[in-house]
Amino acid sequence: MTQIARALISVFDKTGLVDLAQRLHSAGVELISTGSTAQHIANAGIPVTPVDQITGFPEMMDGRVKTLHPMVHGAILADRAKQAHVDAMDEHGMSAIDLVVVNLYPFADTIADPANTPAACIEMIDIGGPTMVRSAAKNHAHVTVVTTPAEYDGVLSEIESTGGTTLETRRRLAGIAFAHTADYDRVVAGWFAQQEATGWAGESEGSGKSTGGQAAGGGCGCCKHNADGPFPETLEIHATRRATLRYGENPHQEAAWYVGDPAWGLGTVEVLGGKELSYNNLVDTDAAFQLVNDFTDPAIAIIKHMNPAGAAVASSLAEAYPRALAGDPVSAFGGIVAANRQIDAATAQQIVEVFTEVVVAPGYTPEALDMLGTKKNLRILNVSDPDRPANDVVIRSIVGGFLLQGADNPESNVAQWECVTDTQPANLDDLVFAWQVCKHVKSNAIVLAKDHAVVGVGAGQMSRVDSVNIAVTKSNGRASGSVLASDAFFPFADGVEAAIAAGVTAVVQPGGSVRDEEVIAACNKAGVPMVFTGRRHFRH
Repeated sequence: MTQIARALISVFDKTGLVDLAQRLHSAGVELISTGSTAQHIANAGIPVTPVDQITGFPEMMDGRVKTLHPMVHGAILADRAKQAHVDAMDEHGMSAIDLVVVNLYPFADTIADPANTPAACIEMIDIGGPTMVRSAAKNHAHVTVVTTPAEYDGVLSEIESTGGTTLETRRRLAGIAFAHTADYDRVVAGWFAQQEATGWAGESEGSGKSTGGQAAGGGCGCCKHNADGPFPETLEIHATRRATLRYGENPHQEAAWYVGDPAWGLGTVEVLGGKELSYNNLVDTDAAFQLVNDFTDPAIAIIKHMNPAGAAVASSLAEAYPRALAGDPVSAFGGIVAANRQIDAATAQQIVEVFTEVVVAPGYTPEALDMLGTKKNLRILNVSDPDRPANDVVIRSIVGGFLLQGADNPESNVAQWECVTDTQPANLDDLVFAWQVCKHVKSNAIVLAKDHAVVGVGAGQMSRVDSVNIAVTKSNGRASGSVLASDAFFPFADGVEAAIAAGVTAVVQPGGSVRDEEVIAACNKAGVPMVFTGRRHFRH
């Protein structure tokens, strides 16, 4: 137990500050403070000593220099177990600081506002705060450090009951402090990399005023563009653990769920009902969520083992759901349902008629929630921010490292598609729909679609013709009149020949095979139009 006799408080976020200061004062703790924090405490009628009375120097340079002084850091860093340190404090008239309460300038919030110029953002890079935090955390054997108002009450209760804090508490708070300053530096470093990529637009040296440009927005800093391209020299992945999961893909594997910064997509999920989410639930939900968010019209996707059992777009979710379910009603059992609109009662009523593991959507009507809530094991997820951020990347682990790539964003070059057959397609909308769904199917991927709904899927096969045959089988006789999308080129004509034999009326594929002419000839022979996109959609 270390007794708390003297505390230094310097906070930007004044939440709970008066209560903190009053309770420390009532516990007999001497308070030292800086700038607006000291004024805030004094205005509440609580005795406080300004830091400049400790250092003998006034705050200067617009507040950039106030705590960077031996009288402050010597009082924090002194190892009280070493007589030489104690003697040095006595020699220089230092009084030990036992408690450091500091939170930092809101740099992340500042860079998130595009109205702030780079110069204004730089003024929000805290220097003295992180230095005090790290000093106190290093010397946690003797000093307690608090970096968030969320910890005030627990620390105060301990001081009020014992007069000090335990080593266990100080170690825990030191860990939080180092994580806090590391996160802070990560955001600053990411912002600098982003500014390098954008040429420091709006920079006005020595001034916080705009010169016509805007500061770039905030972000996680792990994958920002820099002078060498979209990927940083050093990869920093920042995420906060949201939950420890029961297990991973299998019961013998441990697992946890982490949320990125800034949070978006499934990182913004609010669980509105149902059982605890599993690792596999989250992986499948991610696949379903990504699929429906590629569409602007009302869309439903039903995912099983990361592949769509069904998907459809329509004028409403209630119309889209049964058409998605018809894609593979057997595989839909125990699947994940995703929607890109608020789910209403008419849609919810249909969902509860089929055993479903998870429903994910950007909102629910009260009536829909009541209906879905009748299934006590159904996990109901609300996503508050479904939009994918600009310059998003995909990170994947491999043995001993990571792979990064840009996101396979929705199709935008349909106008550049090329019809390579004698016959022009009459059902371009269905081809576009099938192509969009196809990029969410594991390679080798084949999707059969009709009237903006999936009728058959062949996924994850080593041979493309096998994927065609599986998709035809899954269509349960509905392949006739459908269109086909292939995520990569047909290396031989056998794939399109099998599709044509099943009644497929049009084909969309990237093209680029050395046997393209052979494949085109097979389509021309049958009078089936084929379109080349020039873009592949492998999904491994």
